[in-house]
Amino acid sequence: MTKKNEIYSELDGFDRKILDVLEKEGRLSITDLASRVGLSKTPCQTRLKRLMESGFIEGFRAIVNPAKLGLDHVAFAEVKLTSTQEDALESFNAAVKKVKEVEECHMIAGRFDYLLKIRTPDIRRYRDVLGEKISALPFVASTSTSVVMETVKEK
Repeated sequence: MTKKNEIYSELDGFDRKILDVLEKEGRLSITDLASRVGLSKTPCQTRLKRLMESGFIEGFRAIVNPAKLGLDHVAFAEVKLTSTQEDALESFNAAVKKVKEVEECHMIAGRFDYLLKIRTPDIRRYRDVLGEKISALPFVASTSTSVVMETVKEK
């Protein structure tokens, strides 16, 4: 069994319920959370604290509606690097984190090296971001874009 599976197997049903409920409704009071998972307040609070300290819960945040902010355009850019040596990867990773329009960046095993989720107001702004920021990142050899027509499910 892998270390990850060993750690996850240490969680009991109450821990898993806490994680499941909070993933959907992170603003619940401890009283409401305890009621939803079938515990009293103090044991629920203790478990929640342990889940946070052990890294199962990384934090809480507001989920902002991008469309309300005028960021309706979503594109995925496949990025191929000129080198995949460690220094090139580190350099690309550090630089891409500074591009505010990049919502997600994933290193991929396959025909390209990275998959970027980029959110902009429209296709014109995306073109600017691609040309001025993404293509200028360290070690970028080529990019290929897929534009989202409709988001069916997003976490």
